[in-house]
Amino acid sequence: MARDIQITLDCADPARLSAFWAEALGYRLQDPPGGFASWEQALEAMGVPPERRNDASAVADPDGSGPRFFFQRVPEGKQAKNRMHVDVRAAPGLEGEARMAVLEAEAERLVSHGATRLERHEPDPPLLTGHIVMADPEGNEFCLD
Repeated sequence: MARDIQITLDCADPARLSAFWAEALGYRLQDPPGGFASWEQALEAMGVPPERRNDASAVADPDGSGPRFFFQRVPEGKQAKNRMHVDVRAAPGLEGEARMAVLEAEAERLVSHGATRLERHEPDPPLLTGHIVMADPEGNEFCLD
């Protein structure tokens, strides 16, 4: 049986990281609960104090097919390389230089939104198609694939 999944990231600034990942994935910030025009209104009505209103955030796939990404504030910073990472499929079906050109353009776009470019891996057929390793604004590694 297939299950719905959510990908959760521990972070220092959920609002900033959720905005970055919404941009990277083509997702949108999760809508506030029904009856509220904004999250600020909802959190105020729930009695959440201002200093706790950036404790969590989430982004969702607009068409509902991809997993939800949830961001939760934690006190400790990132300390080591991720054991699991996200592959952002930015150039499906492309090969060689055409593929790498699309990945390079996407890397530049994401750098303008706070990502860091870490390294490029060249295509090495037949198994390796080439990818670019990136880090989000808090240093979590991901690949443009």
